Amino acid sequence: MKKAQLVLVPSPGIGHLVSAIEFAMRLLDQDDSFLITVLVIIRAPFGPDTDTSNQSVLTTIDTRIQYITLPKVTPPDLDPFRSPENYVTSFMEAHKPLVKDAVVNHVMSKSSVPVVGLVVDLFCASMIDVANELGISSYVYFASSAAFLGLLLYLPTRQEQVGIEFKETDPDLIVSCFANPVPARVLPSVLLNKDGGYTCFENLGRRFREAKGIVVNSYVELESRAVSSFLGGGTPPVYTVGPLLNVNGHGLMGSKSDGHGKIMEWLDDQPEKSVVFLCFGSIGRFREAQVKEIALGLEQSGHRFLWSVRKPPPEGHFALPSDYSNFEEVLPDGFLERTKNVGMVCGWAPQMQVLAHKAIKGFVSHCGWNSILESLWHGVPIVTWPMHAEQQINAFQMVEDLGIAVEMTLDYRMRSDNLVLADKIARSVKCAMEEDGEVRNKVKAMSEASRKAVMEGGSSFAALGDLIKDMLS
Repeated sequence: MKKAQLVLVPSPGIGHLVSAIEFAMRLLDQDDSFLITVLVIIRAPFGPDTDTSNQSVLTTIDTRIQYITLPKVTPPDLDPFRSPENYVTSFMEAHKPLVKDAVVNHVMSKSSVPVVGLVVDLFCASMIDVANELGISSYVYFASSAAFLGLLLYLPTRQEQVGIEFKETDPDLIVSCFANPVPARVLPSVLLNKDGGYTCFENLGRRFREAKGIVVNSYVELESRAVSSFLGGGTPPVYTVGPLLNVNGHGLMGSKSDGHGKIMEWLDDQPEKSVVFLCFGSIGRFREAQVKEIALGLEQSGHRFLWSVRKPPPEGHFALPSDYSNFEEVLPDGFLERTKNVGMVCGWAPQMQVLAHKAIKGFVSHCGWNSILESLWHGVPIVTWPMHAEQQINAFQMVEDLGIAVEMTLDYRMRSDNLVLADKIARSVKCAMEEDGEVRNKVKAMSEASRKAVMEGGSSFAALGDLIKDMLS
């Protein structure tokens, strides 16, 4: 017997979409009295690769969920390079009439079961207006860390005190969701952005407080300090229900399954805990000079490696990276021949399955939140190489606050001219691969904690139960 309906509005980035659907599936696993509809934006502003991968997700995963594809809207008349986050938020806001129409005419009108909540993504806070107009509760689904949520919720207070965006020369920031003072150099680029980025996120932090609750893809055992910082102070209830993970790798870039098979076969031939995996997410890419430094660093390290190398989009194109047809055009002369017995260079890789493989011992990562949760789930220590979004502050938190990652860099930015040199890359890889000390022990303990959190009796299982009670009340 279905008691209530929920409508989810994720933004179209693959990490956001998959994470939101994982939340929907976890909720149904725990209480199947919900009818859940996901409003999907297939025509994303990032190019056809996003459309294709989003379609593949929807055709291969949970049939308990109804999907409604929203019509295409005209992209905002903004330069996406001046502030990608402001561009995406404006793009999502343009969907408000379509979301309202879908809820009224394709959800409410099709069933007498009441709609008890509109669950909106980080970039979709403007949809709280739709919930208010329809007289239903709104919830924010936050696919990043609780600490980053705490930082966003702090921004309106800071705005009243200071009134301007951050600068890299600012003194270290004292904010209750982090254990250590936060250097300005590790703040997300959007908070340093004078072209609408900072203002956009300050407004998001303000809008989040209007929601009935905030659902976070994290768990208390990992972020106890950040979670405790939400108690009091006018913050809506925060429900840490993670880790919500795409454990089976369903739907992600399924068309590349042939390449995946070759990757897994190569890993099967490697000794246990002998390979360092380098992968930088759906957006991460490097210019040629940095690719060559990574190659030289891997050679110097002497360790086996699996390296996902992506090709940047053409200059001036707001698009995702693609796969190279010939890696030799970007790698040092003779690199592939010299390393053919110890390394594999590939395009897009099935990250979750790779991290689960017994051959993997270390993970050089962009520190996207989903990737951090995946690495912890499988007990694989991260070497930090943040690229964009909030990844610099994620890296800072993992290294400085929690001591569960190896630092390579905390403040690298994808569009900067800085080079991480081969010597530093080699040292960081060796540190992760050759030391079985405090970091690895902490990661192992956190792996066990993450699995217990989502089991019956665990902290995240209980938090999801509390959320369900609130939604059904």
